[in-house]
Parts: sequence; C-alpha cells; structure tokens
Amino acid sequence: MSFKEIARKSDLKNGEMKAYKIDDENNVLLCRINDEFSAVGASCTHYGAPLEEGVLQGETIICPWHHACFHAKTGNLLEPPAMDALPRYELKTEGDSIKILVSDVIQSSRKPDMVKKDTKSDDRTFLILGAGASAYSAAQSMRENGFKGNIVMVTREDRKPYDRPNLSKDYLAGNADPEWMPLRPDDFFDEYGIEFKYSVTIKGVDFNKKQVAFDNNENLTYDKLLIATGGIPNQLKVKGSDLKNIFYLRSFDDADRIIASLKDSKNAVVIGASFIGMETAHSLIERKINVTVIAPSEIPFERNFGKEIGNLFRKEHEKNGVVFKLKSKVKEFRGAGKVESILLESGEEILTDMVIIGIGVSPATGFLDDDILMDDKSLKTDSFLRVKEDVYASGDIASFPDFRTGNHIRIEHWRLAEQLGRTAGANMAGREIKFSGVPFFWTAQAGMNLRYTGFVKEWDEIIIDGNVAQKKFIAYYVKDNFVMAAAGINRDKEMDAVHLLMKEQKLPEIEAIRDNSVDILSLL
Repeated sequence: MSFKEIARKSDLKNGEMKAYKIDDENNVLLCRINDEFSAVGASCTHYGAPLEEGVLQGETIICPWHHACFHAKTGNLLEPPAMDALPRYELKTEGDSIKILVSDVIQSSRKPDMVKKDTKSDDRTFLILGAGASAYSAAQSMRENGFKGNIVMVTREDRKPYDRPNLSKDYLAGNADPEWMPLRPDDFFDEYGIEFKYSVTIKGVDFNKKQVAFDNNENLTYDKLLIATGGIPNQLKVKGSDLKNIFYLRSFDDADRIIASLKDSKNAVVIGASFIGMETAHSLIERKINVTVIAPSEIPFERNFGKEIGNLFRKEHEKNGVVFKLKSKVKEFRGAGKVESILLESGEEILTDMVIIGIGVSPATGFLDDDILMDDKSLKTDSFLRVKEDVYASGDIASFPDFRTGNHIRIEHWRLAEQLGRTAGANMAGREIKFSGVPFFWTAQAGMNLRYTGFVKEWDEIIIDGNVAQKKFIAYYVKDNFVMAAAGINRDKEMDAVHLLMKEQKLPEIEAIRDNSVDILSLL
C-alpha cells in the first residue's frame, strides 16, 4: 500500500465534494467539511450512481438517483435504498497536497458494522412477518444495532428478499437477469444468522401468548414481533376473470409467468394506469409487444401529479406505441379457455393475447382481527412504529405519524418501506428513534425518470419551476400554504436539495418559489 496524490486543498471549498481518479477503473469522492477532508467511495452502493452529482449537506451525502444517504466522513449508511456503506480511505496532507492511501484491492462497497447471531448472550426471538424490502431492512437494522438473538423471517413465497421494483422495469423488459434480483446472496443470511420460513400462510396472531399460527399447523413464539406483510393486488372481478393469461404483477413468480406468456403473444392489455401498470406497459413495449392501456381515469397519474405532468406521461407513452383507452371500464373477459378479447362497458371489444391487471393493492392483514385494524385494514403505529407492546409494523401496512403534521399516513413506496423497516428494527433492538423520514419514490417509464419527495393526497396549488413539455422541471405541491411534496424530471441535484431541506423543514417561502426568485441549491 502507498499514498498517492489525488488533489490539492485549493481544489475544494468548504461544503464541496468532487470525484477523483484512483486508477483507470476506480474513483474516490473527496469531501471538505469545516476545513477537514475525507474520502469515501464515489459510487452509490445501490445502483452505482455517481455521488458527485448528488448533494453534500452538512455531513450527509445524498445520491442523485434514488436518494440513499451516507455519512461523508465515515461512509456509513444512513438511509436506503442502499444496503451497504461506502468504503472509507485514509488521507494525509502535505502542504497543499492531499494524498490517499491506496491498497491493492479497492472495494466499491462495504457491509455496515453488524453483530452476528449469538444466542448464548441473547436467546430472544424477533419474528418478522414478511420478507420484502421493509422486513429485510428491519433484519439488517437489528444486527446493525446490536441484536444477537434469533431473527426469523416468514414469507408466503419460496425465496429470499429481492428487488421488487424491478419486476415491472428491467426484469420484465428483459434487461436484468434473475441472478441480479436478490437483495443479498444466500451466504449473507447464513453469516448473520437470519432464518426463513418459506411458503407459509399466516392464520392468526395471539398477542397475549406472543404466538403466531400458520396454515401448516405450526406455531411460532416471539419475544418481539414485526408485521411487514406488504400488500396484495386488488382483484378485478368481472365475467371471465378466471380465464388463462390474465395476470397480476406483485411477485417474482408473477413476473416469470408473464414473461413465459410473451413467447406466444403479440398483443397485451394493461388494465389500470397505476405505476405498476404504466411501467409494465413500457417494459412490454421494450419487448416489441403491442400494448393497450385501459383505465377509468381521464389522464394517467392526474391524482398523483396533476393534469400537466399526467398528460406528459401519456404523450411520451403514445410516442413509444402505447394505445390508451381512458375513461373506460372492463365489462367482460372473453375467450375459449384463455383470454382472447376484452369487452368494455362502452361496447367496444379489444383483441388481446394476454392481460396484466394493476389496479392497486390492499394491506395484507387478513390474518388479524378487525379490532386492531384501521378502516383501510392497515395497522396504526406511534412515532416509534409500535402498534402495542413488543409489536411493531412497517412498510405498506403501516399507518404512521407524518413528522411534519402529526397526521397518520400510509404510503406504498419501496424506499419508504425500507426506511420504516430500518427504524422499526433499530427500536426493536433497543433504540428509541422517532421516525422522521421524508417519503421518496421514483418511476422509470417511457424514457423518463421522475423523482418524487414528500407526500400529499390533495393539494391547493402546483407551482412549476421549469418546463414540463421539455421534461425538465420541479413541480411543488402546496397545501395550506406549505410545500408538502415535489416531483421532478432531469433536475436530480435540486430534487436532492428539496428532499434535505424538507427533512430539515427549511424550504423557502411559497412566494419565493412562486416567483422563481430562489436558487434551491443555494439554501444548502
């Protein structure tokens, strides 16, 4: 190992970060904070985004693509969707020269500091119902926060946690191999003593006995319980809905069944202009399948983003070949054994070889008594994600207090599910952390990547900074004279800034945003 000069002190101002080459294949991210220099890995450990294009705020680095956060001095993981920390490099300065200690093996990531299972020191069992993003994040967080007891994850599927958002994106489009989809290799779970119960259905929970019953007549007793069972697709129940080649996309197996059917299909219908539906439509277009989208709404995503942005998505999908049948509802599926056509309530009939239905999901909480559930079948938690003593909830099924308003909200976002899981896992391991994360999600479709941070169901006003038609803008969603959410395309650095300022509750006044008189990056 030897020290190599990579930069001069004068290259960076306080609060700046820049990427520098170590060799032909590797970069390092140099940060200057209060006249102190630190060096960490230059690429996000999630999908490899160049962190230099993100934002440095205080000692936090935020990724420009999917908003994973890292500590600038230590490289430690702060927020998902990344699961690993950044490598940290030793520096020394000589005059104006900054030198880095370079080893023969340069790592792109490192595992967070985690303890391993040691039941001699802690024989408790933490049971996790579910094996999705939130459940996995909780298990890792338990080990990060010192829990050495038993961790058991229960899943109705036959596989370990995987990258669910890519089911409707790269995997369905044929751009990702199955081997790329698992969140962790099998030996990771072996190393940290995380056990699985596969292909089981939960029958019920006895909170007094601290026991969960399953359909195989097995019962598991827990010391602490995390319920993170996610969502189940809403069913479209019309005549003919039992025909073959009608699919829902929620699981890995669902995606594989759809992909298998593509071999004998030229035409597909997607029912529902949801995120899953529209991402699926784009992925099928990528596979040269003719796609028709049927939805009752007048404009896709109008309820999420407003008319102008919704129309942008529609136009871009149409340019790619998607045909829309909006303000339409399905009356009947027709076919001899397998679906061959769809009859709309208008009387129009659409020929098709296959159907994918994406009309939302509902909390997978049917095994719980109604007296513990909210009206939407979710579980109400406190700020620590506790439902009751020794019972926690996270992910799609959790209604938790928005730290900005105190109102309980429930959001079906992948990154948020991971955030909630990390907090729940830490608290189960003995911490007392109030959840104060800012929701964030992304969608990739029709050649566009949209980022959305914050949350609001209804808004009073949308303020557009930029040009929607040119696909370069930030839209601010205002409720009661307060920015509750923002969506952006091709403004990734500013969206990073909005996210951090929203978390710190330091966004500018509405008038400054409306007048376009503020540079959002200058507020960091």
